[in-house]
Amino acid sequence: MTKYVFVTGGVSSSLGKGLTASSLGRLLKSRGLKVTMCKLDPYLNVDPGTMNPGEHGEVFVTDDGGETDLDLGHYERFIDESLSKISNTTTGSIYSNVIAKERRGDYLGKTVQVIPHVTDEIKERIRRQGTLGADVVIVEIGGTVGDIEIVPFIEAIRQFRRDAGRDNVCYVHLTLVPYLAPSGEQKTKPTQHSVTELRSRGIQPDVIVCRSDQPISDSLKRKISLLCDVPHAAVISAVDAPSIYDIPITLHHEGLDTIVCNTLNIDLSEHAIDLSPWESVVRRVHNTNKRLRVGIVGKYVTMPDAYLSVAESIRHAGFAIGAKVDIEWLEAERVPSEIDADRIGQLDGVIVPGGFGERGIEGMIATARIARENQIPYLGICLGMQIQVIEFARHCLGLSDAHSTEFTHASTAPVIALMAEQMDVTDLGGTMRLGAWPAMLDDGSQVAELYGSTVVSERHRHRYEFNARYREQFEAAGLRCSGNSPDGRLVEFVELPGHPFFVGTQAHPEFKSRPDRPHPLFLGLIQAAAARAEGREPHIIDPSTVDVTL
Repeated sequence: MTKYVFVTGGVSSSLGKGLTASSLGRLLKSRGLKVTMCKLDPYLNVDPGTMNPGEHGEVFVTDDGGETDLDLGHYERFIDESLSKISNTTTGSIYSNVIAKERRGDYLGKTVQVIPHVTDEIKERIRRQGTLGADVVIVEIGGTVGDIEIVPFIEAIRQFRRDAGRDNVCYVHLTLVPYLAPSGEQKTKPTQHSVTELRSRGIQPDVIVCRSDQPISDSLKRKISLLCDVPHAAVISAVDAPSIYDIPITLHHEGLDTIVCNTLNIDLSEHAIDLSPWESVVRRVHNTNKRLRVGIVGKYVTMPDAYLSVAESIRHAGFAIGAKVDIEWLEAERVPSEIDADRIGQLDGVIVPGGFGERGIEGMIATARIARENQIPYLGICLGMQIQVIEFARHCLGLSDAHSTEFTHASTAPVIALMAEQMDVTDLGGTMRLGAWPAMLDDGSQVAELYGSTVVSERHRHRYEFNARYREQFEAAGLRCSGNSPDGRLVEFVELPGHPFFVGTQAHPEFKSRPDRPHPLFLGLIQAAAARAEGREPHIIDPSTVDVTL
């Protein structure tokens, strides 16, 4: 029978529930268990797709087109499993479904209430995860215990143990143990209050994970054990780690996976742990013999979580070549007025990531021109590829007012446009290209060499496309449309032959990068950046040959 682990948090947000849940997932998978994960978010949005990345962080996209919380990116990177749109549930989606059922008469005229109708809907979403064939489902509850909006979720998971059986459910609670400098000691009172709040909702945690900036002493563990009524071994010290990829090792040494398996009656003798693959990754993280500087030029750089998967993908590629990559966050609106060509020229590589809206576009176009003219390795992702196309059209095709119809309809050269606009259709629609889409790469192209294949699949999240009417002009001037949709109508990849690395993709490759398997495009960028730093010609590594063991 499927086992369930529920991860809650108290005291403060941003303690690391997502990373703790992801690390536990990696540990259980290292024991030979099949693991899947999901996130329950208490906000009223139906999904994160319309939320401002500058406030909420990036929107992670799944293969089946789900627009989800960024924590699903951590889940996928740690457990190395592709999740789906049902792996993220919000209060908005729950109430939307409940109201739709009421309107259809599914409740037979009964009074619709939070209990049982809303809580039943939440439990059904959780059970659906258990039908996917996993041995263990890890469920992270967003928000903090005590928040009013989290109450239905807490009640639902309280009921879930009764429904699934005591041996099939484990509650893990994450709290803060702060260090007070004036008194020179760590304080357990916030943890005690948080557990009291959780218990007032009917849940007794099986495990308490204590976040702190220094290790929790044994005496403090015993105090928390006594006052919070959990076994001493179930009080886990989760001290700040030098890298997020160290966290599974740290939590294993603290015994987190052992206590969770014991709670769930999982036979440890049948599921011995093998952490050697992950330990190899961690050695790569810390064994770097070179440093590189890569700039991310975007409109949300004051909130780095808006580009979380991009940043992690850069680091993954750095691990593969033994490089520590320092990321410089450059605000697009400040290019070129404050951030000039000289500063960008000091970088080893540059990325213009995805985004929506007109703000900062001219700065991104200036960045692409600087990178193209000065042989600086450049990777354009989604909007970043469209920026490459606009810049090339303006300065190499002589189309001085080239632009995207996302930003203006006054341009006489709409080199980026909606598909409907390209076909002179009046109904522009409102749909996005979401999820995994295949692409065919040209034989002999740089991207085909990077991927080691001419058929690839990448995740998308966009409405606007390369305008196929201009394809011949671009290719005649030297910009190669090196990857296309199987029917040849959509341009998926562009590159500039003769440039060390000037590659763009309409997709979001950052969503498929893994710490032990860097994405080919990021690996290619970092290889070119390393070559620039060392003053030599770049050498492309076949990603399938990357050895992450030491």
